[in-house]
Amino acid sequence: MPRINPSPHPARRWLPQLSPASVGTILTALVVCYALLMVTGGAVRLTGSGLGCADWPTCSHNDLIASASFHPLVEFGNRCVTIAVSVVSILAFVATLQRAPRRGDLVWLGSAVLGGLLAQVVLGGLVVLFKLNPYLVALHFALTLVVLAIAIVLRYRNAHADAPGELLVPRELLWLSRLQLVTLSALVLAGTVVTGAGPHAGGPGAKRIDVPFQRVAELHSTIALFLIGMSLATLFALHIAKAPAEVQRRARWFLELLAIQGIIGYSQYFLHDAAGIVELHIAGVTLLWCVAVAHYLGTYRRPAEQAAPALVRSDTATSRPAPVQAAPSP
Repeated sequence: MPRINPSPHPARRWLPQLSPASVGTILTALVVCYALLMVTGGAVRLTGSGLGCADWPTCSHNDLIASASFHPLVEFGNRCVTIAVSVVSILAFVATLQRAPRRGDLVWLGSAVLGGLLAQVVLGGLVVLFKLNPYLVALHFALTLVVLAIAIVLRYRNAHADAPGELLVPRELLWLSRLQLVTLSALVLAGTVVTGAGPHAGGPGAKRIDVPFQRVAELHSTIALFLIGMSLATLFALHIAKAPAEVQRRARWFLELLAIQGIIGYSQYFLHDAAGIVELHIAGVTLLWCVAVAHYLGTYRRPAEQAAPALVRSDTATSRPAPVQAAPSP
């Protein structure tokens, strides 16, 4: 008896199938949008525009668009970036469904991005409704970093085949790279507490985290110095282990960016948290986070993904009769 293939889902049948390269373009836009959201979100807080749009999801009362004044426009601009992030996140999820060949790991990661987006929307609304509660603001920042990391992993895995990777460094150095990521996460969380205890509340009358600013700033700098020392040791160990040049290059980029961030951080402290320096610090930590995740992923080598032999609609592929070949002439 002939085997009958089940009909594909209607959405997958009518939407075009996408090659890994096309999906990669969408995922690159996703990473860029989330990185931009980090920067614009910092600008909202540093300019005191956190309540420039006092309502949510509208800007003020029944007005969806901000009025022509500075603080509402800054906050509304950040919300426009959020809309772009939302659209690209949905497109990224749909792209993982329409990718040929389709892969379950990419669909799950796309679902995680979509779930992170929904969590951010809810948390962003709570931040506004609770008048810039500093703990909610810090949690919102941390969640954005998590979703950004997922987007980077999704983009990386889309470009590579779903096959076991070849470890390029000794296993001890792999664990050291993981420890770098954990320490960087602790450093970022400490930084959100520093900002929450500092002068940039995000809006007039917003509450601050009730901890001594100098002490939490010193804790933040201590973690940073520890991470710099660990990164130096990692780079030296990679050199001794004769790790591939691209792995050592990414480790060197991480160390250099970390050193620049340290200089910016100390300048920020001695300049009493000048808004421009803080914004530069936020942009730097966003780039540093991207490099750290890329460095960890680069400790493995995986073969590049190959596009499907033919991107054709399933219904036409199964219903179209095979052409009849003429017999060769004698």
